[in-house]
Amino acid sequence: MTAATTYRRVLALSGPLLPVVSFLGRLPTAMCQLGSVLLVAATSGSLTTAGLVGGALAAGQTVAGPLMGRLADRHGQRPVVLVACWINAFAVAALVAAAVARTATPPLALLGLLAGASVPQIGPLARTRLVALAHRAGADDRLVSAALSLEGTLDEVSFVLGPALVGLAATLVHPAVALALAAVLLAVCGSAFALHPSAVAVRPAADRAPRTARPARTRMPRAVHAMRLSTALQGAMFGACQAGITALTERLHQPAQAGLVYAAMGVMSAVAGRSLALVPARIGLPARWRAAAVGLIVLSAPLLFVRSLGALYLVVVVLGVAFAPHLITLFGLTERLVPATRLAESMAFLTSAVVGGQALALAVSGRLADTYGPSAAFAVAVGAAVLVLVVALVTRVGSRPTAPVRVSRPGQEAAPDRAQTP
Repeated sequence: MTAATTYRRVLALSGPLLPVVSFLGRLPTAMCQLGSVLLVAATSGSLTTAGLVGGALAAGQTVAGPLMGRLADRHGQRPVVLVACWINAFAVAALVAAAVARTATPPLALLGLLAGASVPQIGPLARTRLVALAHRAGADDRLVSAALSLEGTLDEVSFVLGPALVGLAATLVHPAVALALAAVLLAVCGSAFALHPSAVAVRPAADRAPRTARPARTRMPRAVHAMRLSTALQGAMFGACQAGITALTERLHQPAQAGLVYAAMGVMSAVAGRSLALVPARIGLPARWRAAAVGLIVLSAPLLFVRSLGALYLVVVVLGVAFAPHLITLFGLTERLVPATRLAESMAFLTSAVVGGQALALAVSGRLADTYGPSAAFAVAVGAAVLVLVVALVTRVGSRPTAPVRVSRPGQEAAPDRAQTP
């Protein structure tokens, strides 16, 4: 079966509209991080203030992402996304208004924190929804993996297109225009994603449990925590590469090339993610995890020796080949291991881990690059890749946890939660 045939089967699960609205709904997340920094820097004239606002936004998304996923697991995607996308739209709009009005730093940081904490997590929830549709249709593991590959590709494209739109708006008009567009997309496309008929495919845990029973919370397998760490380390690679690319292009007196270099890496990552549908089923996900980790090390090591713009483009584009396969493999392993009633939370946790790892590494490696040069930032990326391999080698991937026993009221028998069995 060709990749095109496989992806046609994936699109048949939900129809063509869902991928469109989910892509446009997650695009603001990729726009707001850079957009908030450029906006506040332009209006306040302070890079410190801009960094504080951008850091607050990243912190809010990192901390609140898993909580948003947990609420969706418990109460269903439709009400959670509807509320979150409108709160997020108003928070982004308020941040734009406050920045243009040259509001003081603390209120700006609080608005950035609210904008990050209210991100509706459309990417993780779209993964959860598509997986649920695949299982409901009786799809095999190969089709589920293809569905996750498609979602990974949409993520990569959004993280390339989002900053590009922000940069274009900042160059031609003003960064506020990009964030205003993000607020509109959040309200319109976020609502469309929430109201799409496929939302009913993910049955809330509250509806699965008998009214007389109190649901027991299933413990996660240890391997899931290792995968979250591995995802955070890849986020650290993103942040370190961003700092190194920025430092090197500035040293070469071509700072405008930084965004293009980073975008080129994202494009190649998206292409590699889409091609995962061609990987034979006999190559299991644990083997793919370790292979991707080796690829991250081998392909990132040449960054330490890059000294010219042409070499930077070449090395970064090739490195992009390893990024999406690693992330998509971790999403696939998580889908196999966690109970269905905690899948959205787990998917959101992985996304938040990337954001948190990227923000932390960007701060650390940016300082290293200022002090010791671009190679110091790239060394952080290579070190993170080595740790990814260590985590992959020492982690024993087990199986999905057995269903917990629900605690019943006196006089009633305890029953297993059938919804959580494999």
